[in-house]
Amino acid sequence: MPKPIKRKDYEHALEAMQIELIELQRWVKLRGKRLCVLFEGRDAAGKGGTIKVLTEKLETRNYRIVALGKPGEAEQGQWYFQRYVPHLPQAGEIVLFDRSWYNRAVVEPAMGFCSKAQYRQFLDDCPVFEDLLVRDGIILLKYWLAVDQAEQERRFRERADDPLKRWKLSPVDIASRARYAEFGRLRDVMLARTHRAGAPWFVVDYNDQKQGRLSLIRHLLDQVPDRHAPAPRVRLPALRHAPEREHLTDPGFWIAPHR
Repeated sequence: MPKPIKRKDYEHALEAMQIELIELQRWVKLRGKRLCVLFEGRDAAGKGGTIKVLTEKLETRNYRIVALGKPGEAEQGQWYFQRYVPHLPQAGEIVLFDRSWYNRAVVEPAMGFCSKAQYRQFLDDCPVFEDLLVRDGIILLKYWLAVDQAEQERRFRERADDPLKRWKLSPVDIASRARYAEFGRLRDVMLARTHRAGAPWFVVDYNDQKQGRLSLIRHLLDQVPDRHAPAPRVRLPALRHAPEREHLTDPGFWIAPHR
């Protein structure tokens, strides 16, 4: 097993990629492109953390994170893909799905949340649905974050013991622990049935989350090789007076400093 990446090396590499991500976002905005990235994987694989790192330096107005909850009663009676369509990217926008329509390919059949007929229908319909998106000009990238069960268990224990992370451990997460092999089998079927040239799948090793993030972000950037959109340099003219201090006419609006 390779040595974990040093934090200093990780932060240096990440900063360089975040500059490229800003350029990618600018290119998407200026060219009116639509970029849709799906993050799938086992519970505790690192989807949310990767999306957070990927977006933390981006302009907030030109990207969205989509993490849909359990479908409501009305949504259960809709065409399966219907609840996802309104969240697809508009011109000049990046949309990142923290889990997506692929819930029906792995999580739902593994946990008994859909029927076998619904599962089979999804595998037939999904390539057709995605083909329509790609033909309309959406850049669609799909990532599966892979993690071994021993590492997944370590992360589950960390979440259970840490009050700042305990909210991440859902009843579905706990129930899925006994279905590790089933998740893997369903994932393999999903990859075989829904991998297409225009909507490819990419699998990233996430046993080391820092290395996994760097590998995924580097790969994502490389999928858009013509994204050159450098930002113009900004020259700030000198102030015409000495810097002023923040002053309120009524100081009663200030809150007391934290001690």
